[in-house]
Amino acid sequence: MKKIIFTKNAPAPIGAYSQATMIGNMLYTSGQIAINPKNGEMVTANIEDETKQVMENLKAILTEVNMTFENVFKTTIFISDMNNFSKINAVYSNYFNVATAPARETVEVANLPKFVNVEISIIATK
Repeated sequence: MKKIIFTKNAPAPIGAYSQATMIGNMLYTSGQIAINPKNGEMVTANIEDETKQVMENLKAILTEVNMTFENVFKTTIFISDMNNFSKINAVYSNYFNVATAPARETVEVANLPKFVNVEISIIATK
């Protein structure tokens, strides 16, 4: 049975979706963008801070279900400009052990919600 996951430490959904769902031991997050859950403000001063906020939002969801980034086996990254790839990757890499990093794809798209520069979702298992 599907379990809806919610934490006040990540941005509340702004539409008909959940922060994450869990089925058995599998966690599927919705794409996270750089909304600071404490004040609802966007973090877009630079791509590094924006990416860090996205990763912290994902971390909050993982923490809610007693997981860490070590439990993540798949990520999807959407970016608005492939020229930001190396900066996004540098921040993203701080959250994973290179030897056990998850599979991932990174896709450049025309637009993202609220016209952000990066959106990331994960799939994890206990």
